[in-house]
Amino acid sequence: MTPKNAQLAAATESDPRWASVVARDHRADGAFYFSVKTTGVYCRPSCAARRARPENVSFFTTRKDAEKAGLRPCKRCKPDQASLAEQHAAKVTQACRLIEESENAPSLEELAKHAGTSAYHFHRVFKAVTGLTPREYALAHRAKRVRNELGQSETVTEAIYGAGYRSNRRFYDTSNDVLGMTPSSYRAGGARTEIRFAVGECSLGSILVAQSERGVCAILLGDDPGELARDLQDRFPRANLIGGDAKFEQLVSKVVGFVEAPALGLDLPLDVRGTAFQQRVWQALREIPAGSTASYADIANRIGSPKSVRVVAQACAANALAVAIPCHRVVKNDGALSGYRWGVERKRALLNMEAPHAHERTD
Repeated sequence: MTPKNAQLAAATESDPRWASVVARDHRADGAFYFSVKTTGVYCRPSCAARRARPENVSFFTTRKDAEKAGLRPCKRCKPDQASLAEQHAAKVTQACRLIEESENAPSLEELAKHAGTSAYHFHRVFKAVTGLTPREYALAHRAKRVRNELGQSETVTEAIYGAGYRSNRRFYDTSNDVLGMTPSSYRAGGARTEIRFAVGECSLGSILVAQSERGVCAILLGDDPGELARDLQDRFPRANLIGGDAKFEQLVSKVVGFVEAPALGLDLPLDVRGTAFQQRVWQALREIPAGSTASYADIANRIGSPKSVRVVAQACAANALAVAIPCHRVVKNDGALSGYRWGVERKRALLNMEAPHAHERTD
């Protein structure tokens, strides 16, 4: 290799985009394009053609840039056409609109036929793009519709049928899971929902524990007890918040004991309220053992949605049950600590209490 070629190769290999080309990373498709001087074509990063020599490679931000340089699109990866990921996203978007506009949820077979694929393939693609199965998406959409209907309809029955339920009984069987309370309480903005709470102190500062009739619905950490109480009120604006009595203080002590000694475990019923996707993420977090950590990508893979790393991070941030749903055990890919709604220092302290000497990464 001539000195000039060696210099060109070194420049390419030091460019972070080269790693995506070497890995044929589909996630980089659309972010940039690369050309091969000896063939005169430009390609997607995921192109399956034989790898080019780095000294012959140039990078382009857009297809137009590559074509202005006199390059033609590769016939193998077809960079001038929509990528496979874009095609999948378009089909899933159409399916979501079909679900939302249909009075009764379409079957998997109907959705797959509309997308022009097999039911198996469509199910896999839909879950990869949205993080939910088509059925879970339909249920979540219907739950949203019933919330809207309960706020607008004159009666609960009218709202139930307006949201697409075929019978009162079918809705009432799942109403607690859908609304977190009875339909009449939801129509009143949760006004008849009683939530008991108390604030204690632990090594991490102040800790607020709240419990509904279904279970512990909030564990909040902070420095100001008053601010924690206001946070709880913001979460349940119409609920009847009741200060805990001596018996409830025992529950707070149990939670504090778990914070200080995670090995004791926390065997309490939880009132977990969130979207279907959030609940899948939170369940995966509860499966991370004390003393171990996992990355956001690990969690996305565990729930069968590897492309939903950012949404997994958002679900972690939405968690209102500190320590009970251990979002503090989720770290960056390199093991570094990322943001934590109750402060990175508390996250570090919790991990240190769980594993004083070392943390085992779980995959």
